[in-house]
Amino acid sequence: MSAKKYRAAAMGRTGRGNYGHSLHLAYKGLENVDFIAVADPDDAGREKARAETGAQRSYADYRDMLAKEDLDIVSVCPRWVDCHLEMVLACIEAGCHVYCEKPIAMSLEDGDAMVEAADNAGLKIAVAHQGVYLPGIQKIKSMLDEGKIGQVQAIHAHGKQDRRGGGEDMIVLGTHLFNMMRYFVGDVAWMFAHATSNGHEITPDDVREATEPVGLMAGDCINSYFAFKSGVSGFFNSRKDQASGWYGMEITGSEGMISVRGGTASNTAIYTYPLWDPTNTSQKWELLELDNTPLYTGNQLAIVDLIDAIERDRKPLSSGRDAVAALEMILGTYESQITGKRVTFPMENRKHPLARFRLSRGRS
Repeated sequence: MSAKKYRAAAMGRTGRGNYGHSLHLAYKGLENVDFIAVADPDDAGREKARAETGAQRSYADYRDMLAKEDLDIVSVCPRWVDCHLEMVLACIEAGCHVYCEKPIAMSLEDGDAMVEAADNAGLKIAVAHQGVYLPGIQKIKSMLDEGKIGQVQAIHAHGKQDRRGGGEDMIVLGTHLFNMMRYFVGDVAWMFAHATSNGHEITPDDVREATEPVGLMAGDCINSYFAFKSGVSGFFNSRKDQASGWYGMEITGSEGMISVRGGTASNTAIYTYPLWDPTNTSQKWELLELDNTPLYTGNQLAIVDLIDAIERDRKPLSSGRDAVAALEMILGTYESQITGKRVTFPMENRKHPLARFRLSRGRS
């Protein structure tokens, strides 16, 4: 634990993304952090957050908070993404490191602007892909690095596939999976994808806003293929209104398989399966015993990692740049579907592919 005392605060918007997955509580129990203030335009929400965090002061306007308080780290908490760019840039301009809710942005150009501003200012952005901070996922990473299942060959990731199945599932929950895939096996070289709506190829008329403002989406069935630079093949699928229990991934190696199941950090189950032996009739999956870690602990671990990243001048475990790369795997799906081609990373056009696609409506 660092000897330096860090001064922290949080921005929320009650009724418009709230405080995300409780990002304002990420600092509880950290002896090297003083939680100073919260900002929220909603009076009741602001007072509730102040009481929950024990903040010394509260503000209706986050700009006032940034101007009046001497802060080191700020949580940009709302689930709704429409405010992330302006909030994150305001924090960076005020000289603050940032812990931001996922997804980081609506478009790659917005995400790029945040990352560039932070880099130019010598500041860090960490993003709330809490899974990679949890002990169970850290254990999987170690197992893969140690060759527990031999050489990793493929990762099959599955969305939650509830009523949001397809495009909305891909950005709301898929962002965690894509970030985790990259954490395990590295950067994507190129991808190809297929997106349909009610059984037909998506059209400009299928483009719509998500249930929450996290960007444009389309399709109720998504199938994507990723070619990772490490030689690993990656797959993602999400289809609307499927049976529960799909969320997670299987990691296949030359000598076995690891299955990660669970829709939240507190009910993740990890199984390993050795290379199939037809002569061994007793062969079965092995459940790895792990401490089920609550989601808020992932937030706290993210702050501990962010502080270490600040002090060692390294990137956070789930950095702003990582979050943009995960978003690229999402938006690359639409780029591939629209063009009918492979999409090479990094994508040249950083605007949202569906925004351009929707504008093409009515053109011949």
